[in-house]
Amino acid sequence: MFRPFLRVALVAALAIGIAACDSSDSDSPVTGNLSLAFSGLEPLANGFHYEGWVMIDGAPVSTGKFNVSDSGSLVTLQGAAIANGSFAVDRLADAAAFVLTIEPAGDTDAIPAATKLIGGDFGGASAALSTAHPATLGSDFASAAGQYIIATPTSAAMDDEASGIWFLDMSSGMPMAGLDLPTLPEGWAYEGWVVLNGSPLSTGTFLDAAMADAASPFSGAQPGPPFPGEDFLTNAPAGQFFPTDLAGATVVISVEPSPDDSAAPFTAKPLLGTVATPAAAGALGQNLGSLPTGTARR
Repeated sequence: MFRPFLRVALVAALAIGIAACDSSDSDSPVTGNLSLAFSGLEPLANGFHYEGWVMIDGAPVSTGKFNVSDSGSLVTLQGAAIANGSFAVDRLADAAAFVLTIEPAGDTDAIPAATKLIGGDFGGASAALSTAHPATLGSDFASAAGQYIIATPTSAAMDDEASGIWFLDMSSGMPMAGLDLPTLPEGWAYEGWVVLNGSPLSTGTFLDAAMADAASPFSGAQPGPPFPGEDFLTNAPAGQFFPTDLAGATVVISVEPSPDDSAAPFTAKPLLGTVATPAAAGALGQNLGSLPTGTARR
């Protein structure tokens, strides 16, 4: 008389066990393949590297660290190729957005660095990545503009005026900011450059175009104007001779990560120009093709 009851109990227990297994499987994370492709990224130096992040339920989840080769292909931190730029990511189908950061050497935490470069929201299977995404640089720099004067206000001499550049506007008769640039978020700074004899020379980093930049390593003893710029008069690096003549030199405003992986200009250079011959005041044109872009596909 107990056998029918025992059989029913065993069947019920088996059903509960199967249901429990099914429930466990449905709660386990489903891994997807995230494929990344970029244009305009450059190799990072001194241990700095890129890291991808997806936003899931409002929280950042790392998709993996990487660098890029000289040809722009994705590689591991040890330099091995990453096939198809592909990364395995749990719950990838739940991701709302992708963000790319620049991480410092030795980074081991699970928190995105402040240097968020490009990002995009997923619309179905893919996200178009740009600097305009609000979680990153937050601008496409379409309104960026600039002008400069050629002068050496930090020199008492009168025969070296072609050896200095200052990003200011004298059209009103009074010095005014010569750069119109969007405010950068934390983790970024602007830097001015002059490419002279094939080598980039920094005019200093700055956050506000209406204030002096952070350094004046080549300027003279006289005070300079309270705007970004530099006189190339002293401490000439190897291969350079100061004072010089900036005629024909390339002028660049770049966006630099802070902290910076390299003393060279970063890939994002929204403004670019060439000093006239003979050297004279001029304007900077937009160079928006230098801004990195990309696509994240799941």
